[in-house]
Amino acid sequence: MPEPSGPTPSAPTVHLVRLTPDALSALLDGDLDRARAAAGVDVTEYFTSPSMHWLWQFRLEQMATDPRSTPWLVRAAVDSATGAVVGHAGFHGPPDANGMVEVGYSVDPRHRRRGYARAMLRALIEEVVPEPTVTTVRASISPTNTASLATIAGFGFMQVGEQWDERDGLELVFERPVR
Repeated sequence: MPEPSGPTPSAPTVHLVRLTPDALSALLDGDLDRARAAAGVDVTEYFTSPSMHWLWQFRLEQMATDPRSTPWLVRAAVDSATGAVVGHAGFHGPPDANGMVEVGYSVDPRHRRRGYARAMLRALIEEVVPEPTVTTVRASISPTNTASLATIAGFGFMQVGEQWDERDGLELVFERPVR
């Protein structure tokens, strides 16, 4: 099984900082100062954009319904060299009964096409390697999302099927073993 390739000298690395319910609530309120204080990192206006509201609301409801999901969900992705918050990443929830976790990530448009999505995916995979209950990582991607399809290339993902997502439409389903 190919391991995620390490960063090249020009490729960025990120570390992931969990966003708490307090941080997500502040983002929904459009209160960046409160969100930054709750998160401990300098989240940007991208996190308060209307396109993010549905996600923060969905994750808050998920946390309220299933508190054990909270540590799995949302993280700010921070460039390890500069400290800039470049996007967000996380899992759709804790591992299911088969040990599968699904990844999700988004790069702030101001930081796209610099390798941050690959850095986020690498960090998410590295995070679950020591988790004994996680056996598989899944990524669901629209067949027209060439950037995300390119992002998972080289990480050992194999297409295992298709699914229909009410929000995103047709998605190709890819999985890779953790170990």
